[in-house]
Amino acid sequence: MRLRHIEVFHAIMQVGTISGAAQVLHISQPAVTKVLQHAELQLGMPLFERVRGKLYPKPEAHRLFAETEKLNRDLQGIRRLAASLKNRACETVRLISTPTIAISVLPAALTVWRRDFVQTRCELATFHTSEIVNALRLGEADLALSLQDPRHPGIEAEPIASGNLMVMAPKGTWTEEECREPMTPNGLKGELIGMADRDPLGEMVVAACEAQDVHPVFHTVVQTYQIARSLVEAGAGSAVLDPFTAASAARDKVQCRQWAPAIPVQLYLLTASHAPLSHGARELANCIGATARALLDKGTQ
Repeated sequence: MRLRHIEVFHAIMQVGTISGAAQVLHISQPAVTKVLQHAELQLGMPLFERVRGKLYPKPEAHRLFAETEKLNRDLQGIRRLAASLKNRACETVRLISTPTIAISVLPAALTVWRRDFVQTRCELATFHTSEIVNALRLGEADLALSLQDPRHPGIEAEPIASGNLMVMAPKGTWTEEECREPMTPNGLKGELIGMADRDPLGEMVVAACEAQDVHPVFHTVVQTYQIARSLVEAGAGSAVLDPFTAASAARDKVQCRQWAPAIPVQLYLLTASHAPLSHGARELANCIGATARALLDKGTQ
């Protein structure tokens, strides 16, 4: 059976008459009759009993209906998608981000992007980088954001913003002169908030400290940079954080200094290799990069 045969057959199975199927399919009754006759001719058997203007499916029709139901649903879905694409109203952009960027950068970026893409659907989820790689490879996302380059052969990593590691402390911890100077590992004092084991930035901080024979003690250890930032804002201690989280903190509650020696931190746009971005997705990536860079510029003022 051809796709048109299946479409007409399912419409008749649902409404039980030629006229009803014609209304459902928005075609003429003679057209429905012609398609049904052609389908029955190809199959070599009648599919319906004709009784007083109504069509009663034979057992063969019920079996055929069960086998072709999924195909018909897929066909209807394709038709709806094609119509939506024609109207440019149904593009969906699937974005995955690490929690850090989702909270510090995305709200402002999405607000700007939405002005030009009012009808475009955006699905946003947060994962860690290892999970992001799997989602991109499986086609479950169009683009992703991370502070790590996963260095995976199936993933393209494009730097879109760059800053340096920062030290954040509660307001009043340092003088204005001290805030203008970078902080070395020897300057880490008081209550320190650390990152969980195997966190890439946390490992870099510990390595930099040990290189200068400094061994910081972290009485509080957290899983995310946002929790560390919230604790610093509450006055619970100091933390070494990525520049995006540091720049998005409440300036009336914290102070920030650059870590020395400087450790660069990149924001990467991650996409699956050989999977070009749609216009909406590329524009969203552009907005995210511009917003991230503006955030860092504001944070250094």
